[in-house]
Amino acid sequence: MDNDSLKVTMVIPSYWSRDSSIGWKEGDSVYDHPTPLDTDGTLARTINSIDVLKDKEFRLVIIAASTSKDIEKQVENRISGIIKSVSPDVETYVFGYSHLRQIHDLFMHEGQKDHSALLNLHGYSNIRNLCTFISHVLGSDVAVLIDDDEVFEDQNFMSKVKEFIGKNVDGGIVSGVTGYVINPDGSYKVKKSFHPWMKYWDKNERMDETFDKLIGKGPRLKKTSFALGGNMIIHRNLFSVVPFDPNVPRGEDTDFLINAMMFGFNFLLDNQLAIRHLPPKKSHPVWMRIREDIYRFVYERAKINNQKDTRGMTCVYPGDFDPYPGCFLKSDLEEKVEKSCGLLSEEYLAQGDMQGSKDALHNIDIARSDAVPKYDPFERICLLQKHWEKLMKYMNKSKIRSHIQEIIKQRFSQCLKYHN
Repeated sequence: MDNDSLKVTMVIPSYWSRDSSIGWKEGDSVYDHPTPLDTDGTLARTINSIDVLKDKEFRLVIIAASTSKDIEKQVENRISGIIKSVSPDVETYVFGYSHLRQIHDLFMHEGQKDHSALLNLHGYSNIRNLCTFISHVLGSDVAVLIDDDEVFEDQNFMSKVKEFIGKNVDGGIVSGVTGYVINPDGSYKVKKSFHPWMKYWDKNERMDETFDKLIGKGPRLKKTSFALGGNMIIHRNLFSVVPFDPNVPRGEDTDFLINAMMFGFNFLLDNQLAIRHLPPKKSHPVWMRIREDIYRFVYERAKINNQKDTRGMTCVYPGDFDPYPGCFLKSDLEEKVEKSCGLLSEEYLAQGDMQGSKDALHNIDIARSDAVPKYDPFERICLLQKHWEKLMKYMNKSKIRSHIQEIIKQRFSQCLKYHN
């Protein structure tokens, strides 16, 4: 197929929380910087930036995600209002909890309860799976995953998206491509101020080392050790076979790269595919973000370590993902947690934050106990993959597919006209 004729769906998840006066509550989903309902947020800015793109031959879907169940309807309505006010010059749909419930009801009616379990609007991985599921249902060849705190500046972004995806490059079909993000200061580096605990939890340093190696040097296309969900291109030959892993609390993008490699797909980085990243300030304390990473790295390390010789699969190793995240997937992970969180605890104490100090120390116990999966993560992803592929094949049945297409498009056709 000529890449100019590829059918493309761009999907942007938008995360929202309760009013800023209420904030995060115990039991709420943890996202990096969800937009409080009483603020404007960044979504309109992202959608407005689509104007700079020369190629607008794609559908746009905004996924409405909330941190808590009690504001789901408000979030969906808020996003619908934003899109109506912006009126983007591309065919646009909103997908929220009301749509998902209808799809679940349809599956139940058809006796396909197992398929419903795969579609969820809670957590990064589940939301990414909805990105690819929707793209698949809409008949797309390519899913373009973007975040709502980014803006397009490269007018040729979409032509670069289509340039290599699905093509044979150096003897392999390119099934996935990650670009990178440019920070407000114009750099692709993390560049965070140094704290003593970072000597051992050297995530920022290793990320910058990785970015220099992969983004800062040629060739343009190369094997990558990381992927960014806010600038990710996935071909249907990959997203119809491999899911994001819902057992990963964060870092679902690079975890998807690990899964893709395990199942034999070719995933590359394009160091000319860039988007500007203008994130709000993160709203959760450092100990909590480290804790989410601990759960992620312990789980991913177990998934890699538990690999078995399986037909059609490729064995991957922590070193395949060096410098980052490979440095967190090795046997010294618990030592890194112990030393870094010990120093972080001391930092909290020096600030007079007793609870923060306790929470940082608790991370050490979590790394050795609660974060360790009570099941085999490799077997779990293999089972999930079989169920996911079965779902995607089932969606090719015209009756079900057309009904879900109507569900996705209904707000567009019945309530608001978003496309000029």
